[in-house]
Amino acid sequence: MKKFIALMLLVIPVIIAGIGIKLIRDSMFGIINDPFTVVYMQFIIGVILMMLGIWFVAGYIMNRENKHKRLKESLRKKNN
Repeated sequence: MKKFIALMLLVIPVIIAGIGIKLIRDSMFGIINDPFTVVYMQFIIGVILMMLGIWFVAGYIMNRENKHKRLKESLRKKNN
């Protein structure tokens, strides 16, 4: 059950990042989706969603690698 919850915690940000990429692509081609009225707002929201999804997955991987002592020494947090 723990692995399933961990998988869902990773799938949801990937879906959010995918939606962000779709919004960016649509704004590049001038396709305006329903909740947006202007293309540039759709592009900005798409970039934000994409960055949040990638940020969450990257943070999860970095935390996991740090926990298993496989993270590069310069990237580890120093507890002073």
